[in-house]
Amino acid sequence: MKSLEVPLVVLGLAALGLSSGPVQADMVSGAVLTNTCFSCHGADGRSAGHMPTIAGKSEKFITQKLMAFKKDKGNPTIMNRIAKGFSDAEIAAIAKYYAKK
Repeated sequence: MKSLEVPLVVLGLAALGLSSGPVQADMVSGAVLTNTCFSCHGADGRSAGHMPTIAGKSEKFITQKLMAFKKDKGNPTIMNRIAKGFSDAEIAAIAKYYAKK
């Protein structure tokens, strides 16, 4: 009987893992998502160059800007292509993260 214990435990743990479903937007981390922003907007959203600083802007402002970029509005340069890669929930997480900086 001992030879069946390990495979059954492994099978049971695997079944638990499968039942949780795919990762959803509620698992989104603003800190992780903003890793794509630092090369242009600076560490923690504080630009040292010509790009705008986004840290400390309101959640509403950042969300509106990203949503406009996503819709190819607002003179987006490269931001339209970047914003299109984010879901609305991810944009909300990014806005929330930078608003608290």
